[in-house]
Amino acid sequence: MIRIFQVMVFMSFFVGTGIVRGDGFSLTSPDIRHGDFMATQHEYNGFGCSGENISPALRWSGAPQGTKSFAVTVYDPDAPTGSGWWHWVIFNIPADVHELPRGAGNPGSGLAPAGSVQSRTDFGVPGFGGPCPPVGHGVHHYRFTVFALDVERLDIPADAPAAMVGYNLNAHKLGEATIEALYQR
Repeated sequence: MIRIFQVMVFMSFFVGTGIVRGDGFSLTSPDIRHGDFMATQHEYNGFGCSGENISPALRWSGAPQGTKSFAVTVYDPDAPTGSGWWHWVIFNIPADVHELPRGAGNPGSGLAPAGSVQSRTDFGVPGFGGPCPPVGHGVHHYRFTVFALDVERLDIPADAPAAMVGYNLNAHKLGEATIEALYQR
């Protein structure tokens, strides 16, 4: 009985730190936690929002055998668009890279891995676009997902829309891990 309790405490620690596992593949962040609200530093700056628009640091481990590259997306299924909202799309992350530092979502920062591509979001520009749900619309869920891919590069344009990137991610996906953070205004 004590052993079961110890395992439950151990597992709750990992859920609390933002780890979500998918077949051993995991995603963590020192900045966001699974099921918790994000800080205003991540909020978009525009569209009526006044945050700092800083992308959180993300780290992943346990990628499936045969992984040749990674991609990261941030998606809000609760956006009142009928199709959700893509907040970040970065792909062609080399297989030897296992993290994105805080602020890597700013294309001008030079913090994204060499060779990676930050494609167009639903804000119409590349890079991270933080949460900015309509005032009073309730809690929105932001799915930060890392994809392990079976190709070194996705052969798509750098300004490809998120849906095109998503199609290619799913066609080449070996595994994925997600942290779902929350935000509301």
